[in-house]
Amino acid sequence: MDEQRLFKLFTDLCMIDAPALKEKESVAWTKDYLLAMGLEVWEDDAGTKLGGNANNLIAKLKGSLPAAPAIFLSAHFDTVEPTAGLEIGEKDGTYYSISDTILGADDKAGMAPAIEAVNSIMETDQPHGDVYLILSVAEEIGLKGAFACDIEAVGADFGYVFDAGPPVGTFVNRVGTHAKLTAKIIGRPAHAGKHPEEGINAIQAASRAVARMKVGRVDEVTTSNVGSISGGTATNVVAAEAVLHCEARSLDEAKLDAQTAHMVECFETEAAAMGARAEIDLSRAYSGYRVAEDQPVVRVAQAAARNMGVSGDLRWTLGGSDANAFNLQGVPSIVCGTGMQEIHTHDEYVSRKDLVDLTVLAIGLVRATAESAPEPANP
Repeated sequence: MDEQRLFKLFTDLCMIDAPALKEKESVAWTKDYLLAMGLEVWEDDAGTKLGGNANNLIAKLKGSLPAAPAIFLSAHFDTVEPTAGLEIGEKDGTYYSISDTILGADDKAGMAPAIEAVNSIMETDQPHGDVYLILSVAEEIGLKGAFACDIEAVGADFGYVFDAGPPVGTFVNRVGTHAKLTAKIIGRPAHAGKHPEEGINAIQAASRAVARMKVGRVDEVTTSNVGSISGGTATNVVAAEAVLHCEARSLDEAKLDAQTAHMVECFETEAAAMGARAEIDLSRAYSGYRVAEDQPVVRVAQAAARNMGVSGDLRWTLGGSDANAFNLQGVPSIVCGTGMQEIHTHDEYVSRKDLVDLTVLAIGLVRATAESAPEPANP
């Protein structure tokens, strides 16, 4: 691999502003980069489906071992905001933002190693099966690009999503289910100074519901959160409406259902107690998955990790990634730990060492996949 090329690729990608649904410039730049490498490159129609200005970008490196499984390496273009006006600092081998912006290591710290790994494989001419790069849009707003991608049509047998926290060399093979809940509490307006007793304060009803709700760490595998609340019109008007956006996550579907039922009951009961009513919208942001340890996608990953002298440990998380969408569509996928830290904050950073290590792992995934191919039959 070319470490300096990797570092430049990472910083170049970070410098292109790419919020969700507005990734056009980053996609175009990366497409040119991949074409210059000599890959077969195409876009799908995710932008049209999602109302964004860019599509998912897919590239193929044709294999020299027809019997080897075809794999994909995946990361996403979009970052949380703000990233416009980014200035990158580097100290003691670590990249960070020196401006009032997010660095964008999530997920450029996944993209750059995946691309550099393919570049290295092409330059060394080592035997391999078909390798795809799947670079998605709109991940940060609900994995929308991945859900819009026809992953089965790509032709990969299994794949790896570079989009989890450290350490490099660990893998997420189990992810919880994420439920979203919006509660609208409807009270009755009244003049707060003249006739407050004639009103029903929706914000007060909502606060009573939240006060008795289990929020935060519910148990070892379940969490919940009340993320935002809005309502009311003026200080002299009893608030007639309040809207709360909430969520719950769990590895256990039964526990998730119990938690969301509890949240709904809190809103409905406390609203009714004050003469208000609650309208609830409950949905699934994404479903969880569990990829068994004996599946090829896991065995290859752990072999690659062992070959580079790292743990290969399996872990679980309640955070979603594009792997949720790919697994749901029937293509086994697990998530690789990267070096991105303090993600979604102005303190986000990643080290050069972790960028290099993830590139080494990505190359190892391709090698280990090739080594898993069956031996040709004797004539």
